[in-house]
Amino acid sequence: MPLLERHDKNAIAYLKMNAPEKLNALSEGMLSALQSEFDALKEDRSVRAVIISGAGKAFCAGHDLKEMTQGRQAEDGGKAYFKALFEKCATMMSTIRTLPQPVIAQVHGIATAAGCQLVASCDLAVADEQTKFGVNGVNIGLFCSTPMVALSRNIPRKKAFEMLTTGEFIPAQTAKDYGLINRIAPIGELEQMTHTLAQTIADKLAAAVKIGKEAYYKQLEMSLDDAYAYTGDVMVENMLYRDTEEGISAFIEKREPNWDQ
Repeated sequence: MPLLERHDKNAIAYLKMNAPEKLNALSEGMLSALQSEFDALKEDRSVRAVIISGAGKAFCAGHDLKEMTQGRQAEDGGKAYFKALFEKCATMMSTIRTLPQPVIAQVHGIATAAGCQLVASCDLAVADEQTKFGVNGVNIGLFCSTPMVALSRNIPRKKAFEMLTTGEFIPAQTAKDYGLINRIAPIGELEQMTHTLAQTIADKLAAAVKIGKEAYYKQLEMSLDDAYAYTGDVMVENMLYRDTEEGISAFIEKREPNWDQ
């Protein structure tokens, strides 16, 4: 049974973490499987949106603590192993940002520690109304320092710090209020709501979404003046696309655009 399942439909790639007995923990194998699919998606122009979900009763419970404990058996007490593991995880999380396609987390059950980090690393997130989120490593003496990177870039800093230091879980509505997720689905409607969001994006001009996603994250790290200068250049480039010219003409002429994508 593969750790990660993928199927594509209507320009959407559906990735399902498939280790329900471990609550889809981010084991070394799971991290490798996700990284491999993301690397493939970078070059896959047939896919315009990506959905990540989890099999079983939870989205993702974070790192595989049993596997990590085994890593302590090394002569250095696991230092080299832990460093490599967290670097591997950080690379996978960062790759999501560099994909040309928007990535949507479809979240249910729980998303804890590095599982919450995965939600925060995705471009968008939809959760069912019973989902709980937490960066609860502090409860076992392990501060969620790497999950903190993505979390603190999603939600207000005092809210993030409270979650990190108390280890308390927050419900879906609070996660939406904080900005960690975009939408809440009633029970039984999560898949359809996530699919609808993904299809809305997949129906847009892929080249425009690609250039826009890249620019979105780059400008966030810039000063206001630099951001306007950079995004102005991006819009010039975008305006010169043949499909953009067609899209504007179609809007003016009140018809559907005839795009090459």
